This record gives sequence, C-alpha cells and structure tokens, in this order.
Amino acid sequence: MPIEIDIQALKAKSEDAFRQLVNAYGKDIYNVCLGIIPNAEDAEDLSQEAFVKAFNSIESFREDAQIKTWLIRIAINLCYDHLKWSKRKKRHAIMQPLFNREDEPIEIPSNFQHPGIALENKEHAKVLYAALETLPESQHTAFLLYEMQGLNYKEIAETMAVSVSSVEALLFRARAALRKKLHAYYNDYASFKK
Repeated sequence: MPIEIDIQALKAKSEDAFRQLVNAYGKDIYNVCLGIIPNAEDAEDLSQEAFVKAFNSIESFREDAQIKTWLIRIAINLCYDHLKWSKRKKRHAIMQPLFNREDEPIEIPSNFQHPGIALENKEHAKVLYAALETLPESQHTAFLLYEMQGLNYKEIAETMAVSVSSVEALLFRARAALRKKLHAYYNDYASFKK
C-alpha cells in the first residue's frame, strides 16, 4: 500500500513534508543505489543526492504517478550518470564487466562492498554484480527493480516509462543473458579449481 505523502506541502517546500518523504522512502532509494553501485558510501551519497534533486524539482512531479517510482527513476539516473562519469574519467569503476570478450574472464573488483550480503556470499555477489554490469542499462534496471527491489511489473513500467510487455521482455532477456554469463563463469571456475 502506497504511503501518503503530502505533495502540495512538498511543492510548498515544507521541510516536514520532505523529512516525511525521506523517512518513507530513504531505505528503498538507498537499496536501489546499492543495487547499481555496490559500494555503501557511494550509494549513500547518491541516495542523498536523489532526494535533494527530487526536492529541488518537485514542481515537475506529475501527481498521476507514484512518488516512489518517480524517486526511483531519479536515483537510477544519478547512479548510471555516476558510472558513466567514472568511466569517462578513466577511474577504476566500482564494477567491471565480467568478460572483456565472451570467453575471457577478468578480475572482479576487490573494493566490492555491500553491507546486506553475508561474508560467505560476497564472492558470489561480486560475480553477480559484475555480470549485471554487462547487461544493457534497461535490462539491468528491470532486473534490479524486480528481483532486488520487489517492484511489480506495473511499477517497473511506470519507473522506466515503458509498457508492461516491455518490462516482461527486458526481464526475459536479462535472465537469459545472466544465465549464460554465470554458467560460463562457473564452468571456467570449476575447471580452474581441478
């Protein structure tokens, strides 16, 4: 059930309404950022930036949409912009593609941080996040919102400004690509361990 947020108070720049918005959706927005940028400090910064941007541009919010999906869209755009900026500046990106070419594995980043993942699962999580990074942005976003954030197809469609059938297709292609990448990685890993 959606949380009731006083949009008119937000548009009037009420600090109480903004605080209520952050309290209601802060964890969700942080988790979205963490799903794209698996580094706790960067995800925290980007989630805060998403709320500031939302507050500064609340006048553009269409009240026929859900505020949650609007906030998620802002956070996703900021995260992908952050990744693109990082790559343009030739800094070591937080996540690197799992494969340079189809058959050539590369090293998974050692600075992977995700506080919600138990230590024994961190290696598997690194592999998954690296594989997710190889997906096209739209597939990555759909997969993240469905599998990791628990949004339904309609909410994902609203967040991404696409149809529900497009969401279904994106998820199908994302799962197929991930299965292929992860299968190849774990087959290589198993043969390496022998």
